[in-house]
Amino acid sequence: MRKSIFALLFCLISVSSFSQKTYTADWESLDKRPVPAWFEDAKFGIFIHWGLYSVPGWSPKGTYSEWYKYWLENKKLMGNGDFTGTEIYDFHTAMYGRDFTYADFAPMFKAMSYDANEWAKLFERAGARYAVLTTKHHDGFALWPSKEASTSYGRPWNSMVIGAHRDLVGEYVDALRKTNIKVGCYFSLREWGNPLYTKETMGLFYEKHFFPQLKDLVNTYKPDLIWSDGPDAINDKEWQAERTLAWLYSESPVKDSIVVNDRWANNTGRKHGDYYTREYSNSNASYNKPWEECRGIGLSFGYNQNEDLEDYTSPKALVLTLVNIVSNGGNLLLDVGPNANGKIPPIMQERLVQMGDWLKVNGEAIYGTRAWVRSCQWTKGDREWKSKEKHYVSGDAILKQTVDPDPGYAVKEVFFTKKGKNVYAILPAYPKNTIKLKDIHSTGKTKISLLGSKKKVNWKQKGDDIVVEMPDLYMDEMPCDYAWTLKLENIAD
Repeated sequence: MRKSIFALLFCLISVSSFSQKTYTADWESLDKRPVPAWFEDAKFGIFIHWGLYSVPGWSPKGTYSEWYKYWLENKKLMGNGDFTGTEIYDFHTAMYGRDFTYADFAPMFKAMSYDANEWAKLFERAGARYAVLTTKHHDGFALWPSKEASTSYGRPWNSMVIGAHRDLVGEYVDALRKTNIKVGCYFSLREWGNPLYTKETMGLFYEKHFFPQLKDLVNTYKPDLIWSDGPDAINDKEWQAERTLAWLYSESPVKDSIVVNDRWANNTGRKHGDYYTREYSNSNASYNKPWEECRGIGLSFGYNQNEDLEDYTSPKALVLTLVNIVSNGGNLLLDVGPNANGKIPPIMQERLVQMGDWLKVNGEAIYGTRAWVRSCQWTKGDREWKSKEKHYVSGDAILKQTVDPDPGYAVKEVFFTKKGKNVYAILPAYPKNTIKLKDIHSTGKTKISLLGSKKKVNWKQKGDDIVVEMPDLYMDEMPCDYAWTLKLENIAD
């Protein structure tokens, strides 16, 4: 009798466990799926925009070069600045001639310098915990042997049959699998030149192209993350978003581990998916769900040869951008744009290495942390500083909110993160003498130290504040550049 009861209980538990891993094609069911923990712990990822648009690699400053095809064919332009709209068309016809089409870039996309293992080593040095490659952008060109791409366009339209004649996604996945970096795949919903991509034929587009192509990508490479994008003014029912996610969560080979973002239709943003996304913003928001800010080192995701040194975010600003986002509970997905040959520009490589050097010392205050009861500590003044940029907030804007304020504006003088009983106070400027950490109470077990330094940190509780006496350090004793972290162990709840 006892054996029968145990057997019945085992069956019930097994059925319950199985049912928890099966999701139906409706948001009520899909939204109950727990987000795999690795994503919220990761905090820092690398975005890679690479495709046919990397061949011209040109766009006016303040605009997205990966939109080259759209700018060219529609004579429109959007970004930071005032444009006539014909800038790309004028450049293109002067450089390549009026009869040269966007499709003519395909045989020129040879990826001759592409070494995925070198990319992976660089991303490791940067301290990234995941990477996301544009396997197919809005032009529909696939970086893997996708039969749907060539069939739908009626011409060679993937990297195996034209240009590089290589499985660029496969090489990327194989290289990252040799590391501890999670594999992400960007996958565009929008396809500008696909004849089935119209409001009237969305059902055919989904059945014959989109869904089988996504299945092929997932079944072949088994990514850890799918970064969907470009749903246009098309809702979740027309995109059959619930059906897609039900397959990913319940039937795909990565059903238990896959993480997806929120860009599956024009009405799913910051409502559905495993995490929410933001793009080139001030990043001062926080959400009740994991979230991610994406931006380039410049003001374009794709490689843009038109950008100069001053258009690239400084290393200090990149570090503070990461800190600002993490203090609000988010992740930073920082983009690099390789050129057509697959070479990541040296200045981008340098920025990633600089971030990695900082994370070697301060990673404890970033990876695996969560937002504390408050994200930062302000100085006196107006907190409502706004960027004057038209569409995309530059990376260096964070400096105006920390170390280089405009007159009358407050700054964030301390950022906070937490892990267990510990709180981390990250300082954008190294204090000359002391720093007051407001509204923090110590306990009998509290210890305070400076990450990366063995020098003793003296401190005292003064009313509701902790006053920290910063160690006097020579330049060669500084544990890092850009920002400094005080570790507060065992503070009061």
